[in-house]
Amino acid sequence: MKKLNVLLVCGSGASSGFMASNIRKAAAARNLDISIKARGEAEIENYIDEIDALMVGPHLAYILDEIEEYIGDSDVKVLLMQPSYYATLDGEAALEDLLKEF
Repeated sequence: MKKLNVLLVCGSGASSGFMASNIRKAAAARNLDISIKARGEAEIENYIDEIDALMVGPHLAYILDEIEEYIGDSDVKVLLMQPSYYATLDGEAALEDLLKEF
């Protein structure tokens, strides 16, 4: 598997920072080459050309249509994170969800 570049967004970036860290740990434990950045939703457009996947906090489901417009024709996969693992910041479960797309 090639290196995956992932952008994780939630409202302010605080909880996504913890989630990104936990996904990094889960990926490292499996020797997967995954780069995960956590940013606020306002920064999505700046990263579209650099990422393979965009993981969106469950409370941001309402911006998915807007995100589709940003992405346009690029191959970025968009995942709405599940409340079950997002609420507990379960990086292992989030990584599983991400890997299903690739």
